[in-house]
Amino acid sequence: MPDRPRSKNYGYLKRTYGFMRPYVRQLIYFGLALAVTSLATLSIGTGLKFVIDRGLSAGSAAMLNQGLALLIGIVLVIAVGTFVRFYYISWIGERVVADIRKAVFNHILELSPGFFETTKTGEVLSRLTTDTSLLQQVIGSSFSIAIRNVFALIGGVIMLVVTNARLTGLVALVVPAVIVPIIWYGRKVRKLSRETQDRVADVGSYAEENLNAIRTVQAFVHEDIDRAFFGRNVEGAFSVAMRRIFARAMLGAVVIMLVFGAIATVVWAGGRGVIAGDVTPGALSAFIFYAIMVAASVGAMTEVMGDLQRAAGATERLIELLEMKADITPPANPHPMPAPARGAVDFENVTFHYPSRPDTAALKGLSLSVTPGEHLALVGPSGAGKTTVFQLLLRFYDPQTGTVRIDGMNLRDVDPRDARARIGLVSQDPVIFAADAMENIRYGRPTATDAEVYAAAEAAAAMEFINKLPEGMKSFLGERGVRLSGGQKQRIAIARAILRDPALLLLDEATSALDAENERLVQTALERLMVGRTTMVIAHRLATVVNADRIVVIDDGHLVATGRHEELLQTNDLYARVAALQFGADGASPSEST
Repeated sequence: MPDRPRSKNYGYLKRTYGFMRPYVRQLIYFGLALAVTSLATLSIGTGLKFVIDRGLSAGSAAMLNQGLALLIGIVLVIAVGTFVRFYYISWIGERVVADIRKAVFNHILELSPGFFETTKTGEVLSRLTTDTSLLQQVIGSSFSIAIRNVFALIGGVIMLVVTNARLTGLVALVVPAVIVPIIWYGRKVRKLSRETQDRVADVGSYAEENLNAIRTVQAFVHEDIDRAFFGRNVEGAFSVAMRRIFARAMLGAVVIMLVFGAIATVVWAGGRGVIAGDVTPGALSAFIFYAIMVAASVGAMTEVMGDLQRAAGATERLIELLEMKADITPPANPHPMPAPARGAVDFENVTFHYPSRPDTAALKGLSLSVTPGEHLALVGPSGAGKTTVFQLLLRFYDPQTGTVRIDGMNLRDVDPRDARARIGLVSQDPVIFAADAMENIRYGRPTATDAEVYAAAEAAAAMEFINKLPEGMKSFLGERGVRLSGGQKQRIAIARAILRDPALLLLDEATSALDAENERLVQTALERLMVGRTTMVIAHRLATVVNADRIVVIDDGHLVATGRHEELLQTNDLYARVAALQFGADGASPSEST
């Protein structure tokens, strides 16, 4: 897992308690099992002392048997308690993280597109996956290790003092000499581990980028250069990994030398006490056991502290995302949309700036009315503001000034979902999900029957290629529709809009990716779909909109002209210039000139 930024503000971890609260019963089971296993583990030292002093030293077989039975009983208790403890804390970790993931994803779906203009999708996905996985590791593992070792440390120190106060003083001197070098060297190993993860991430990122663009790589004969770059990345990762392996091996050697050297020192000092009669052999054995327990607990907690810091940082980022306010929210008391839906549209003196471009207005004082059932086309140069009109109708954004209405209702006064339910959208870059053709079309209306899906596909001229797929409608279309051509993707998207049967149809260059034959088929289907519903079309090719009821010319965010094709040829220089480029010097479409 890639290393994540840390935070020493452990208060953020408290925020996860809200997700744990529903599972108090499981937390109680975990706490009881932890307490039992901790007490049982501490009692092992007393059991060793009993076996050695009462059994071995006294030469009593009966006492030795009793001591063995006692130790076996303790071990069984520890085994059962460990199972219960591990099971419930792991269950809590998985359950809480599953709940957090759902909460984060559900909240992300409510955030407006403006949020994603200024936030990288990759960072959001990293929080949803890497940060939650780190949190799961901490709740389901590190948290348990930390508490268990705190109990072991406190109990071990108490038992050391009870067993032999003089030797405890010696341990107090020896332990820092063991722990400090281990902590220092451990940090160096973790730093190299993070560097290794970064280099491996570079390898994966470069490979992913090139594999996703494999056609471009091969088209530009770039294979040899990419092999060289990839090879350097792999060798860099190997070099760092070997440094990490060397440091890890040295750490193991240092730990063994220091820990066993410290144990030998304590055994030597205790052995002198046994010879002098100041300490019993059983007490020395128990003392060594508790000393090892304390040292192990300190070492484990130093490792866990890094995990807790990373978890605090992960929690901070997740909470930040959960507390992110959506720019577009339903009003407290939304007005109902009128029924039946008519598809009337009104823009009243609308000025709008995208969040990522606050100094540049995409629309400037735009006023436009579309009557129910009207077929209206939006034309103009790229960046003029045509797509922005659609974005505001879908209420992905609110204008800074002015009002946008659908069926007479100000979109700020209604639930965005109610307004969007009346709209069907076919974009220039159709979205195809990693599912089969049936589910991709049914996305337009999830309650549609199979027969209705087939009818929509037929109307969009999509059945012609769907029937040729290996499994027909049940054929998987691949990530982002990779198994389809551009025109096929567009027809799936058109079928989706047909199935939705909206009152207001928004077509953003809906036939741009089709060849001449399929464009004619789809245009015929769209003309049938347009009957009785409001249709707004964005078009760069004027041939697709010359028969529109009305054509609106937009330039630099302003509505500069409106009328039919023939009128605009005479009254608007921009439109006439575009028509001349596309149709010839006179600007007449092929249908008009024949």
